[in-house]
Amino acid sequence: MYINIYMYKHDPYNKKGLTQAIIMSTNQPSFQRKIAVLGARNVGKTTLTVRFVEEHFVESYYPTIENDFTKIVQFKGNNYTLEILDTAGQDEFSLLNAKSLIGVKGIVLCYSVSNRPSFELLPVVWDKLVDQLGRDDLPCVVVANKIDVRDSASSSGFITDKEGSELAQRIGSSDGKHRAGFIECSAKQDVNVEEAYRTVLDKMRQQELGTGDSSGDSKCLVM
Repeated sequence: MYINIYMYKHDPYNKKGLTQAIIMSTNQPSFQRKIAVLGARNVGKTTLTVRFVEEHFVESYYPTIENDFTKIVQFKGNNYTLEILDTAGQDEFSLLNAKSLIGVKGIVLCYSVSNRPSFELLPVVWDKLVDQLGRDDLPCVVVANKIDVRDSASSSGFITDKEGSELAQRIGSSDGKHRAGFIECSAKQDVNVEEAYRTVLDKMRQQELGTGDSSGDSKCLVM
């Protein structure tokens, strides 16, 4: 039997303020998962999310207060409705919105490879999350964004992939069973954007199945 799935999404970049509706027919089970995207200001959290959900790049920068996006993906034979919470930029002293974090099952921690303070802030943001949610085993992926800037520059000072990978290994549960994944992305050039969300979804699924962290070898078809 086929079931119609309706996905409603308010697009903050749609100046007419219209609500878009996408209708999808499927005979596969459907699940809903909530992912929060966190990091410092101006690291590309919104551009990363818009690229994944709407498949275009946002050139203009508008400081985000908080946005919600929805995307239906087919993954491991099931349909997942992803609710993506695009949060306001964090700093050392800012507070997380506890109400918005209710129901979050996965975390994307984002920094810019051209902004070392944003990189150094991620462990602080993670610790805030742990304190807020009372758990340190949430599936998480560390995303190094704006690699196009690093690749096109001749000067040094950019954060390397080795540094990013080492940081991800320090983020996770205290018992060592759950470690953050790591991926380098370019929202502008659409490099590894889908893979970033696929990785955190896979980690959520593996944890729910009780099979540990994702091996990173699964495929995700974005619809």
